[in-house]
Amino acid sequence: MIRLDPGADTELTSTERKVRLGFTFALACLAVIGVVSYLSVVRLKENAAWVEHTHEVLSSLELLLAAATDSETAERGYVITGDQSYLEPYRQAAAVVDGQTRHLRELTADNRAQQQRLDSVAALVNDRLANLRAVIELRQDQGFAAAQGEILTGKGKQFHDRIRRLIDQMKSTETSLLKEREQRANRSSNIVQTVTIGGGVLACGLVGLALFAIRRDFAGRARADRALRDAKDQLELRVRQRTAELEKAGETNARLASIIESSDDAIASKNLEGIITSWNPGAERLLGYTAQEALGKPMAMLIPPERSSEEPAILARIARGETTDQFETVRIAKDGRKIDVAVTISPIRDSQGRIIGASKIARDITDRKLAQSKVQAQLARLHLLHQITRAIGERQDIQSIFQVVIRTLEEHLPVDFCCICLYDPAENCVIVTSVGLHSEALAMELAMSAQARIEIDQNGLSQCVQGRLVYEPDITQVPFPFPQRLARGALRSMVAAPLLVESKVFGVLIAARQQAHSFSSGECEFLRQASEHVALAAHQVQLYSALQQAYEDLRQTQKAVMQQERLLALGQMASGIAHDINNAISPVSLYTESLLEQEPGLSPRARGQLETIQRAIDDVAQTVARMREFYRQREAQMTLLPVDMNAIVQQVVDLTRARWSDMAQQRGIAIEMRTELAPDLPSIMGADNEIREALTNLIFNAVDAMPNGGPLILRTRLTQERGVVQVEVIDAGIGMGEDTRRRCLEPFFTTKGERGTGLGLATVYGTMQRHSADCEIESALGKGTTVRLSFAIPATPAVGAAVSATASAVPPQRILVVDDDPLVLKSLRDTLEADGHGVTTADGGQAGIDAFLAARAQGNPFPVVITDLGMPYVDGRKVSNAVKTAAPETILLMLTGWGQRLVADGDVPPHVDRVLSKPPKLRELREALARCLDARAA
Repeated sequence: MIRLDPGADTELTSTERKVRLGFTFALACLAVIGVVSYLSVVRLKENAAWVEHTHEVLSSLELLLAAATDSETAERGYVITGDQSYLEPYRQAAAVVDGQTRHLRELTADNRAQQQRLDSVAALVNDRLANLRAVIELRQDQGFAAAQGEILTGKGKQFHDRIRRLIDQMKSTETSLLKEREQRANRSSNIVQTVTIGGGVLACGLVGLALFAIRRDFAGRARADRALRDAKDQLELRVRQRTAELEKAGETNARLASIIESSDDAIASKNLEGIITSWNPGAERLLGYTAQEALGKPMAMLIPPERSSEEPAILARIARGETTDQFETVRIAKDGRKIDVAVTISPIRDSQGRIIGASKIARDITDRKLAQSKVQAQLARLHLLHQITRAIGERQDIQSIFQVVIRTLEEHLPVDFCCICLYDPAENCVIVTSVGLHSEALAMELAMSAQARIEIDQNGLSQCVQGRLVYEPDITQVPFPFPQRLARGALRSMVAAPLLVESKVFGVLIAARQQAHSFSSGECEFLRQASEHVALAAHQVQLYSALQQAYEDLRQTQKAVMQQERLLALGQMASGIAHDINNAISPVSLYTESLLEQEPGLSPRARGQLETIQRAIDDVAQTVARMREFYRQREAQMTLLPVDMNAIVQQVVDLTRARWSDMAQQRGIAIEMRTELAPDLPSIMGADNEIREALTNLIFNAVDAMPNGGPLILRTRLTQERGVVQVEVIDAGIGMGEDTRRRCLEPFFTTKGERGTGLGLATVYGTMQRHSADCEIESALGKGTTVRLSFAIPATPAVGAAVSATASAVPPQRILVVDDDPLVLKSLRDTLEADGHGVTTADGGQAGIDAFLAARAQGNPFPVVITDLGMPYVDGRKVSNAVKTAAPETILLMLTGWGQRLVADGDVPPHVDRVLSKPPKLRELREALARCLDARAA
């Protein structure tokens, strides 16, 4: 046995003790660092769990809101279509709401404020479901109108808005908690990194101190050399033992190398310059380079240009001894493909602990990335569909709905071309209705702008209008007109989705892109769902528009019926008034005509005044006769006589003097009436009373239009080149704007408010139509108005109506006059007695019958009876019947305010020989008596 020197042994023991103490202290420090790191990791896991908890709460809130939205969509679909299948999402929504509410209660049990908001949300959701159930029951029990009325109250929208606001508040709270918990997690992660790095540095420091102590003791170890030489044999023995251990370690390394060689992950190593030093078969399979091709090449050849800064940063961290956690990046394979990988990098040290390179493990995560991108795309499309649904739900016209959908698809899906067409089954074509803003230039190039017609070909569109979604991944390979038209615009793929309502296609949504095979199955399904939402919204708008139109038609019909009833009532009232007026003016007419005939000694002034009275009475009679036009059409024929327009103008000036002179002066204004009459003006054919009435209306309108007074000119002139006589009424009033001028001839249109009836100019226009004349109006605001009436000159000279030669050749007769108006009786008796007749009067129908029968019984019958029609108790019909029954040879004249109406309607009583209108004219009365007497003599 080898014995060591005691001094050397003591020195060795001292050195070993120092080393042991140093390493013991280092291990203690590492243990403390490990405990601190463990606690930090625990806190990190707790914070990560809270972050996951917050994400779960947000996800449940989204599901709860989606369930409420789905139930409302189902309710609207059922209300509109009546299809029970639409109620399935509604029934499922109730279960989802209950489940998510319970789940949220568990998740937010530690947050009292969130619990209170959740209680409010649950109550509102239940109320909303109850409201939806009530609408559905109304639809089932009372039909669409009742359900629509309930929906239009806006109660459901208020529930939904309040639910959304509360859920948004809960999301906001959870988002704030998420940020706070993520910050805590980051702090915990930083603490772990700091402790780990600090502990490593501290351990390295302690090891350095131990090495320093060893170096200081090297001098003492020199003394131990002899003892070490003596221990040579023992060391050789130990070497042999160590060799055996190394052989065993070699076997272990071989197993490790086998594991590396058989790993599916790419495992490679590189030196500090980034040159590849090892390359396993997994790397060959993943990246395509063989070991011979990769070894000695820079690792940077695998890094895309946009990530070229990764490799220097990794090498710098490895050189500093820093640990690189697993991260996700992209690498380029030999064939140029970009591969998503998760990379772990660890430093490689030599036997002395120096860093000489790094090992890299890369795992292919392409499938995982693809799955994540699909999920994210699906979520984005769902969010986009929700945006579209909410946007179109706020609109009530089809064009704005189509534009919102197209604009959203262009910007967010996105697509290079999008339009919506309406299907015309009768013409077997679709009509472009709406084109996207970004698609307008391409639409013009493809002749697919708004209102363009597209014939249905045998592929694509023909299938789409049958209700099937059509996807053409490469339209250049489709030999049909419509796909080829799109291909000419550099488009390569197309989706056509039908707009389907109640199993009936009414339109097509077309989306296209410039790349072939660019629409995924998820995007096609999204376009199908979007088309269903668009079709449902468009159908709802059509129903709303039809309902609005029906309401408007009903309102207009009711208004027309009420107007007709008012006109009928007014006409009936006017008819009664006309009878009374005719009775009232009859004495005036008879006496005036009698004075003009039988008083040759009248002064010219008196005769002129009586003639004016006679014309005024004739005009009143004609006006009263036209009152029935409120509810009865005018006779087709109108008697036209020669009219001297200059005389008519002068007569109208005299008739309206009170209006433009006296009444104007009472208001403190002065209107200067001027007449400019053309000499030798030929006569026209017309009704003088209607022309006087038309000019009177024009003068009244001119006076109303001159609140400050001014000149009012009546001018006549002859236009030979046109062969017309013109009458102009020119005022210096306020004038009319262009809109008022265009509408001023419409019945009931007035600018005078309550003072106007809107019939004045309409009456003038009607008079001109009946005379085949023209009416022109020139006016401007502040510049007055000129109304020009143009009457055609007759081809042959106008000749006055011949006066009956028999009018004065009536022999004296005994005449019975029957009327209930004493003034009419007296005026008729006076005028007839002046002609030499014997007149007996009776003040009623029964009195007339009694007088006639009494005279006949006495042998002195009345050969002529003149009776009124409208009398109380016994009217003129009964009188005529009684007279003709007793003495058929008796001449019976009926004098009534309804004379022309009875003749026009063919309603003359069968026992009446002649009907005359009130107010009576002596000439007409004499002519009727003469004709009846001649007929009886014949």
